[in-house]
Amino acid sequence: MDDPEQVRARLEETGYLVDEGLAVTCFLALRLHRPLFCEGDAGVGKTALATALAGALGAPLIRLQCHEGIDASQALYDWDFPRQLLHLRAAEAAGVQDADRLESELYDRRFLIARPLLQALQTQPSVLLVDEIDRADDEFEAFLLELLSEYSVTIPEIGTLRAGEPPVVVLTSNRTREVHDALKRRCLYHWFDHPSFARELAIVRRRLPQVSARLAEQVTSLAQALRGADLLKPPGVAETIDWAEALAALGANEVDAELAVATLGSVLKYREDTDRARGLDLAAVLSTRGTT
Repeated sequence: MDDPEQVRARLEETGYLVDEGLAVTCFLALRLHRPLFCEGDAGVGKTALATALAGALGAPLIRLQCHEGIDASQALYDWDFPRQLLHLRAAEAAGVQDADRLESELYDRRFLIARPLLQALQTQPSVLLVDEIDRADDEFEAFLLELLSEYSVTIPEIGTLRAGEPPVVVLTSNRTREVHDALKRRCLYHWFDHPSFARELAIVRRRLPQVSARLAEQVTSLAQALRGADLLKPPGVAETIDWAEALAALGANEVDAELAVATLGSVLKYREDTDRARGLDLAAVLSTRGTT
């Protein structure tokens, strides 16, 4: 892709709408082979961007879901111990006595299990999604920084494996904690804010063309109102899409306050938030929007 406008067009072909700032950042990430660090609330499109980039590039998406306690063996590689044991027993049964030969065979690449990071280094082209890096610990951050600096890894039994072509790397963070500056400095940064009404409506219409224009507009209005209600977990665009899809599944072409309350489970996931939403004047919200 030769310029940011072409990046924007290719992403929009996959159904992912981007503004000028994000299109420029994605273009630079591709051109400079720099990781893209996406930060923002849950449900605002960070993970979906990686999926869209993979679709636009015609490359496989390789996802590493971070969690507390994740380590290199879970993210990089491991050895297939059951198969190694079977090979060892077969060699013993065949009368193989050469210990050095057995050891070299046991740590052959056929017994190597490539986890997401190694898969990305070995797959060209590819898009590597490191999802929710803020859930990992400092030690894993340091390990990831080293790997992204060289796009290579040393496996003691085999040697150094280096990516022929660096993968496109997208890191996401919901900002449950601050990620260290060293990792951020290695990346191009983009903050994902909740979209404006017009932009969110366009996203819903693009993702759910089967939903009526009136229903899409009403649901977007309700989601925007909920974000201003001081909730524990304000809904993201993903929840707006879920809500519209749930209402459409009920056969609705429009929504009133009663139906909106009945389907709050599609958009809110905490009891306190549901209670607060029930106390809002949703009918007033709907009266200001919802006409086509």
